[in-house]
Amino acid sequence: MAHAALDIARGITMIEEKPNRPGSLLKRTAFFLIIAIVCASCSGKPKADPAAGKDDRTSISIMAPLHFPHPPSDEIIAQIEALTNTTLDINWVPDGIYTDKMNTSLTTNSLKKATFVKHTDYIFIKNAIRSDSFWEIGPYLEQFPNLRHLDADILAQAAVDGNIYGLYTERPSSRQGVIIREDWLDRLGMNKPATLDELYEVIKQFTVNDPDGNGKQDTVGLADRNDLVFGAFKTLSSYFGTPNNWGLSASGNELIPEFETKPYKDTMNFMKRLYEEKLINADFAVTSKEVQRDKLIRGAAGVYIGSMTDVQRLSDEAKQINPEARFALVNRIQGPAGYRVWSIPNYNGLYLFSKKAIRTEEELLDILAFFDRSMDKDVANLLRYGILNKHYTLSGQSVVLPEETSQLRVTDVGALYTLMIADLSNPNVLEAAEKETMWELAERLSADNEKFLVKDPTIGLESKTYDEKSMELYKIVSDATYNYILGHLSESGFDEEANRWRREGGNEIAKEFMDAYFMK
Repeated sequence: MAHAALDIARGITMIEEKPNRPGSLLKRTAFFLIIAIVCASCSGKPKADPAAGKDDRTSISIMAPLHFPHPPSDEIIAQIEALTNTTLDINWVPDGIYTDKMNTSLTTNSLKKATFVKHTDYIFIKNAIRSDSFWEIGPYLEQFPNLRHLDADILAQAAVDGNIYGLYTERPSSRQGVIIREDWLDRLGMNKPATLDELYEVIKQFTVNDPDGNGKQDTVGLADRNDLVFGAFKTLSSYFGTPNNWGLSASGNELIPEFETKPYKDTMNFMKRLYEEKLINADFAVTSKEVQRDKLIRGAAGVYIGSMTDVQRLSDEAKQINPEARFALVNRIQGPAGYRVWSIPNYNGLYLFSKKAIRTEEELLDILAFFDRSMDKDVANLLRYGILNKHYTLSGQSVVLPEETSQLRVTDVGALYTLMIADLSNPNVLEAAEKETMWELAERLSADNEKFLVKDPTIGLESKTYDEKSMELYKIVSDATYNYILGHLSESGFDEEANRWRREGGNEIAKEFMDAYFMK
């Protein structure tokens, strides 16, 4: 059924109209009426089964991360189902525990039909992909009017052994930056930081100089969490000049892991100083993102280093507690090598399709048809902005986002962003004429980051040892990094852990990446 309209479209091209032939108008009218009826059955509206009294909706189970306090409203889900002719069973999993839940589903062979896999977790799924646990979808994309136009470069970045398995959610190369309580800066007479030294001073003064004016020393400068990648560490590390995962040696003939470089150690020493001087939450090594965010929202901390687009939610929720709370964004922090910021490939994650949950090619095509339909104008803008005249209005062909519906959009619509395929390059998504100020600023500064990106030279390269051992090897480095910052490990102890990483598989990974890199 997913291809009925496509089949008829092909049939149309085979018909030769003869307008002067008697009865041709009646025949053409009847023919196109048939076409309209069949196309309507694929349009996304439920089609009743006259015999059974039931509709023929496609049932789709989905596992997706929840980045907001609540799942989207039932009203919007119902509209999506009606438009796409589906029944959706979406398992919204809080982002902080998503990786663990996804891995559990994988090991227990209980994946949903469509499962979102974060870019940072994709490496751990590749063995399952190679074991034929997921459908290869590349050969089917040309059959769909939207999916056939997905970006070939991004698909190649996420390919496994040259084959395409996932539909990607799109993102800029880097949204990383610094979110700061601007009202605290004003109260202390400070400017937004522009260098690492100035950033340290802001963090310090936010801790020791009563930035909230309550007469108590009850704030901490930086709130961080147990994430060396999307928490503060990696962004700070790029400011210090650390390569992005791997860097070329001075001779240019060897790839060096980032943690063996001086800037990486400089970053550890910076974090160690913040910890020893109590300028960061003491439990950062075990703090979740939800708790980290709560410190900013409640006014217990004033600096957040990570995705700048988090600022809108932080600002909205902080103002509910303290209407005077104001936030500022900084994306340019000058370090020893100038402006630098780490980047990721242009996909934030992928939807993969389980062969255990999806038994037939026909069912796979129906599910791909749902994602293709989700890129059409009506569904894409419902996912992005919500319901017209409830969550947003239109000015010509531009979306207007009223300030008074801001919180309603967060509650009803926010989480749906994760379902959008290739949204940044989808021409069917309307532009917003009046974007929310903080979100607009975050997007503009993310675009500015493109001018000084630090890219990972191994993106798109294959290393079987990395695919097999990266999880256990990464734990060696992450544990050593945290233990050094917390004062439980000396520099020589850290170096020994780095050597252990090499002995237990790191050398093989480096060789395989180098072989692939120099063969490009």
